[in-house]
Amino acid sequence: MNNILMKKIFLLGFLLIASNIFAQTEGFALNNDGSTTYYKTFGKGEPLLIINGGPGMNSNGFEDMAKVLGESQQTIIYDQRGTGKSKLSKLDAKTISMKIMADDIESLRKHLKIKKWNILGHSFGGMLGSYYATIYPNSINKLVLSSSGGVDLSLLKGPNLIESNLSQIEKDSMNYWNDKIEKGDTSHKARLGRGRAMAPAYVYDQKFVPIIAERLTQGNSTINGLLWSDMQKMNFDCKTKLKDFKNSVLIIQGKEDIISNEIGELTHQTFPNSKLILLEHSKHYGWLDAREKYFLDINSFLKS
Repeated sequence: MNNILMKKIFLLGFLLIASNIFAQTEGFALNNDGSTTYYKTFGKGEPLLIINGGPGMNSNGFEDMAKVLGESQQTIIYDQRGTGKSKLSKLDAKTISMKIMADDIESLRKHLKIKKWNILGHSFGGMLGSYYATIYPNSINKLVLSSSGGVDLSLLKGPNLIESNLSQIEKDSMNYWNDKIEKGDTSHKARLGRGRAMAPAYVYDQKFVPIIAERLTQGNSTINGLLWSDMQKMNFDCKTKLKDFKNSVLIIQGKEDIISNEIGELTHQTFPNSKLILLEHSKHYGWLDAREKYFLDINSFLKS
């Protein structure tokens, strides 16, 4: 066999491996109310649903995570209702609630013909993932809570760790842009100004501030308000039901996270079969601040 032919065979084999790792599909799942949920998948193997934070944000900022974790399993990201490509004609209390959002996740599972899947919920996504586990516990294998907002509303009762992680100049800038937005200036410039002021609280390594600042411009304030209102109205508290959730749970967050270590500890105490990891030199985005350890810990947990 000549060298040229061998090189072609090697290249073809590499392309087949690469295409398998980054194999990608996208589509729409039908929800109970007739609306649709947009989703995208990466990789092959045991399925892992990634629930992004917000509330009111699309899944665009989670493709990097999905691709990295998709090297050893199938990962799925989706746009929560009313965000990204999961459009709704009306946003109100009848179309946006925690129960409806959990039902959407279950509809997506059935659409993909997945018997059970692993769940990774980040920030608000951790709250939604925990709530999903109270309604559809038999649909879950393992649960990863990444800088999760918690299993109850303790987040609203504790200190504001966003403000306490900002300098006075950053606080003044945040208040300036918040005031402009509240008075009707919803331009990208105003939202990015606020994002730049707030972003230093979210990442330990300040080189990531521009990425987070842009991400913070993408939220839908109407959806955000509706879901926080719904959680307060229902007195969101999953602790009692989650004490019966016997599956393995990983809680992972930064030691200097805007989510307090106490919230992580409460979550750890709630789940009977859980492990808590606090990442050194890390805030709210572990896959940026402590990238290698973050992905190593999650993959080790999922494969154990």
